[in-house]
Amino acid sequence: MSREEVIWAPWRMSYIQELSEAGQATQLTPDYDFLPDAAPDCFLCQAVADVAPHAAQWRHRVAMSEQTITVLNKYPYNNGHLLVAPRRHVGNLSALTTEEQLGLMQEVTRMTERLRDVVHPDGFNVGINLGRVAGAGLPGHLHIHIVPRWNGDINFMPAIGGIKVIPQSLDALWDALTRVV
Repeated sequence: MSREEVIWAPWRMSYIQELSEAGQATQLTPDYDFLPDAAPDCFLCQAVADVAPHAAQWRHRVAMSEQTITVLNKYPYNNGHLLVAPRRHVGNLSALTTEEQLGLMQEVTRMTERLRDVVHPDGFNVGINLGRVAGAGLPGHLHIHIVPRWNGDINFMPAIGGIKVIPQSLDALWDALTRVV
């Protein structure tokens, strides 16, 4: 008989409730202003198009420029995990315009510096998963992962319990990253 360890995580309840209301969350409303080639069921396209009051906070949208959108990853590998994507729904690097390529790299640079100032990591993993076989959970909308790393951030929990502990809520991190300096 295996022993099951229980770790209480009451902050996860909002995620569970969000999943049960997922059908309502993706319905089109007058508060959406989709780009011409957007995919209405794509969370990044929704984050670009959502013009409702408080949409930035609810969608954890950290920044949006003419070419890019940056959001907190709802399923972070580490505290501060960001996704930087073109605003346009595009799945391949070769389909990006020169302006989108430049905008993505400029935003990755800006966001790594913002994370450096706010959460003080010792380094970063920055990468793109192209295609589902490469780990892309959203293969239709290209996005760049920025994962802050700290010396010693691989603690014993993932190794012995299959558990990752993230020390800060998405809302608290969003507040810190969007606070005007």
